[in-house]
Formats: sequence, C-alpha cells, structure tokens
Amino acid sequence: MQALRKTRVGPGLQLQSITEPPAPSAGQVLLKVHSTGVCGTDLHIDAWTASYHFLEKALPVTVGHEFSGEVASCGPGVEGLLPGMLVAVRPSTVCGQCAACLKQDFDACTQRRGIGVMLDGGFASWVVVPARNCLPVPAEVPAVVASLAEPLTVSHEAVRTGGVKAGDRVLVLGPGNIGQGIALFARAAGAAQVVVAGHNDAPRFDVLRQMGFTDLLDFSEVPMEEALAPYLAQGKFDVVIEATGDAAVIQPAMSALKLHGVLVITGIHSKPVPIDLTALVRNHQQLRGSYRAPEANWPVVLEFMRQNHATLQHMITHRLPMSQALQGFALARNKQATKVVVQPWLETA
Repeated sequence: MQALRKTRVGPGLQLQSITEPPAPSAGQVLLKVHSTGVCGTDLHIDAWTASYHFLEKALPVTVGHEFSGEVASCGPGVEGLLPGMLVAVRPSTVCGQCAACLKQDFDACTQRRGIGVMLDGGFASWVVVPARNCLPVPAEVPAVVASLAEPLTVSHEAVRTGGVKAGDRVLVLGPGNIGQGIALFARAAGAAQVVVAGHNDAPRFDVLRQMGFTDLLDFSEVPMEEALAPYLAQGKFDVVIEATGDAAVIQPAMSALKLHGVLVITGIHSKPVPIDLTALVRNHQQLRGSYRAPEANWPVVLEFMRQNHATLQHMITHRLPMSQALQGFALARNKQATKVVVQPWLETA
C-alpha cells in the first residue's frame, strides 16, 4: 500500500510503497482508512521544526493523526466494535502501566504516544490501532466529516479552557481549522460576539462566512491594532484564544483583553515568547494553555458533530487521493485550504 512517511531527520516526507499491516493483536483493530486530514502538526513534522525533533526515535513512521476509518477486523478481546463500523480515532495512546494509568486516570498518562506521530498513522490505506482509541461515529455524520473529530476536540478544549460563557465577547486569532472550530464552539457556548482574525487568509475567511461568521479581520490589509480598534471601542474582550503559533500576536492579544480576562494559547510556538507579566498581574488577567482534550470530552464533540455535520462540511475544502498528498500539504502550508483531506480509496473508486 502507499503511505506518507517521515523516514529521516530533516525536512521532507516520502510517499512510499510499504507492506500492509498484520492482523490486529489483542485489544487492537484493523481499520480501512476513509479520510485523513492534513494538520498543522503534520506541516511541522514535514518542515522538521525544533519542537518536533522528539520524533527522531520513532522514525520511520507513517504520519497522519486526524482520521476516520471502517473497522475491517478486530483482535482478541475487543468489545463494542464490529467489522463495517465507522469510527473516529483518538490519536493519543496510553501506556496502561504508569501510576496514572493504573489508577484509571488515563488523561494523566506519562508515557503516551501519538498515532501518526510516534506510531504509524492514517496517511495509508490500512492501519492498526488500539480498540480503546476508536469511537463509533453517529450515523448522521459522513465519514469525511468524521475525520474532523480530533481537531474539533482541540477547538472544544480551547473554548472550555477559556471558560467562554453566554454573553462573552471572544477574539479568535487564527482562522485555520482549529480557529474555525473555536469560533463554532464559542458561538455554541452563547458568546455574544465572535471575532476571528488572520493574516492573508481570504480562503479561510470564505469558509467562516459560509458558517455564518461576519466579524472577520485580515491583518494583512490593516495592522492588528488598527483593525481591532473599532471592537475595542466597544470594550475589551472577555476571552482571547490564540491559534496561530505566531509570537507577534501575543502582546497585542493581551492588550485586547479586559480586566480579569483570559488568554488561551493553543498554537505551538517554536521558541519562547516574551510576555509582559507586570501587565498581566496588574490587570488580573489569566494565561492558560490548551492542548489535548480529555477523553471524556470526545463523545461531547461527536454529539456536536451529529447536530452540526452540514455546517462542518464547509471546513473540508479539498479532497485528494494518496498520490497527491504532498500537493495537499502545499495547499495547507500556503493557506489556500482550510482542511485538506486525503482519501486513499479515491484512486481505486
């Protein structure tokens, strides 16, 4: 089968022909991959940015951690999953042996590894994964939309971490897939206003408009402080959520935050970012990091997907066969796409 792999230290991914995985062992399932999304993490792995050098010990590895698939077969001891069932995959695996796992506190596992990062992932036709990482997808959700489950859990967690509540004014920095999901969950939480800002992101703003968002700012057209001025004239924001990984937006984000406001960081930054802690203290502001969603929140997100799958379809802007996966990476890197989805079966359909 064809698979997109990280095979060596340094920039670049390779599309290779590799052997199909073996039959699943106890507690595992074999999935026929339906759709795999290109994520910012995949772009970082491709570029070999400094914050991803920990992958070196896992090489070679098939990338791709946002995917849906059909259960093809189950290993011994697997319950609750049947062949033919569509599932979304929670990519973070736990060791089952550390002190946290022995207490059933799996979110605190100290030895977790990521499918598509440290373990073979979804940019392939077939993949073997732990059964406990597979969540049945509601019947109403199309398989391609099901591949959005993982990034949507990241977005949901960012909004939950920010404590967004009814009546809040929320600024989202970054209109990509994660930022779009943040906007959706902030709106669902009852935010009175959701402003989404980016830089030279016209195609992504088009998607946001299709999903009903109108307060959109492009800092490539007007500088950040000037673009925010009309909104800040109404009062500063209750919650600002950063999803850019760009250090330059952090200080202006704090300046846009009200007294007792919350700044949530979800972007992965390649180097330390300076912060004015004196301003943070004097304004009683809070700085919170948000990353992986708790396992218990995945069913909540899947229910949101069941109710909003028609809206979510707008986020998927490109569908490509495996042979064009690297072209899909270029579309994502150049911000021409919101979500590129690779579908291995396209070439045989």
